[in-house]
Amino acid sequence: MIEQLRRRVSPPLLACLLAAAIVGYLLFITPINGYADNGDFARVIYINGIYPLDPKNYQYTTYLTQHYGLFQYYNEHVAMLFSSQGLFVKMAIGLNKLFYSRTVFDLRFMGLVYYGFYLGGIYLLTLALTDRTKRQLVDYVIALLVVFVFADSSLTLYFNSFFAESVMIIAMMYITATLLLIMKKQFTRRWSLLVGYFLAAVALITVKQQNAPLALSLVVVTVGLGFVYRDKLARWVAPLICLALLGTGLATYVMITDQFSNINSYQSMTRGVLLKEADPGNSLEKGGLSRQYGLLKGDIYTQTYAATSVKSKNITADFIPQYNFAWILKYYLTHHQQFDEMLDVAARDGYLVQIKAVGDFTKDSGAKPHQQVQYFTLFGAIMKAFFPKKFAFYLTLCVVLAIIYTIIFVIGIKSNETEAAIKAFMMIGYATMIIGTFITAVVGDGDADLAKHLLIVPLALNLMFLQIIADVLHHNFWHPAREEQQ
Repeated sequence: MIEQLRRRVSPPLLACLLAAAIVGYLLFITPINGYADNGDFARVIYINGIYPLDPKNYQYTTYLTQHYGLFQYYNEHVAMLFSSQGLFVKMAIGLNKLFYSRTVFDLRFMGLVYYGFYLGGIYLLTLALTDRTKRQLVDYVIALLVVFVFADSSLTLYFNSFFAESVMIIAMMYITATLLLIMKKQFTRRWSLLVGYFLAAVALITVKQQNAPLALSLVVVTVGLGFVYRDKLARWVAPLICLALLGTGLATYVMITDQFSNINSYQSMTRGVLLKEADPGNSLEKGGLSRQYGLLKGDIYTQTYAATSVKSKNITADFIPQYNFAWILKYYLTHHQQFDEMLDVAARDGYLVQIKAVGDFTKDSGAKPHQQVQYFTLFGAIMKAFFPKKFAFYLTLCVVLAIIYTIIFVIGIKSNETEAAIKAFMMIGYATMIIGTFITAVVGDGDADLAKHLLIVPLALNLMFLQIIADVLHHNFWHPAREEQQ
């Protein structure tokens, strides 16, 4: 039976078929599942011509809404920020109009668009982690691990929602897969993979404002390509991609609207700087701000409710303009204990992938308000329960992995296995991505919505762990570029 499986079904195809069945049932079979609106959907739906059909009875946080309306005439809404997510939403609307309705939008078409890209990512990632020529039993084990990790409902529930994290999940899969396939000698000169890597990296950076700093980590990742594309013309590939990614990150940051920036600034103070302060008024006064704003300690801004509006004169004229990212960073650097406490708060949510603040079921399913999906969430539950919850652990792990892969890079150069540089710099870049995400999440938005803001952490770690497991099982951990020579 195993031999028949090897002949007829490759590991990538097996992973793709299993993921298609597991995730397809979650997203498309009635009653469908996804993530309910926590108030953030407004940033995406209105600018793309989508609106709640019944605004007065619209379900925030409690239940998933399956059907929305589509604007028929003039759309007066202006985007709060540029996001690559809009391209995916437009595709979903196009499919909805073609196959369902021109006036009512079914959320399953959003899920369908992400589903298609996701399955392509599953196939390519499994192909990159396995040996496509030998079809060893170990490669089928790796395929099952890919499904176990990336078909977890904690991740795939995002597809039936308007959260930008769906794009992040897919982009990280494609970035990793294309890099590892380029490293393999039979794929090295396939320029389509290089184009795929660049597009996925741009999508990741531009999908949300918080991701702008990821451009720096992706530059580190891209450096590895310079050790493979080295002939007269191709040697410019890595430097040009690095410059393009830096420019994309800068443009993403610059294009943030004041309203969006003010919301994040508000929460970075009320849910960050002030959160662990015993005397918040005194701390604000020392920093040149009115102590009265200490009363906002712990407040979180949403589109539907906040203790005070970020559009109010007191906030926009007297509070927010008095500080910025540099002010907050300086504050944390001079208050080490408080910074450490906030990083530990974030670390406790490092593997809290499933959003607990919103429900995952539609109201007509008969589920309770805020009820959570338990279907195929074992991997997420294991990691949440047993993964250490201290920032010091994440920092130590990333430093150790960076050192190990620096050694692997040196071994590769000395052994003339320059392709190993791709994997080494990818892993080092992902390590910087993890640490940087913790810092930017805390400094940029406090402890608000950490499950979403920290999603890049479990994504990067999952991909790193899968890569390490695959290398160990293939007996080429220290010489990753020798796989094709075995």
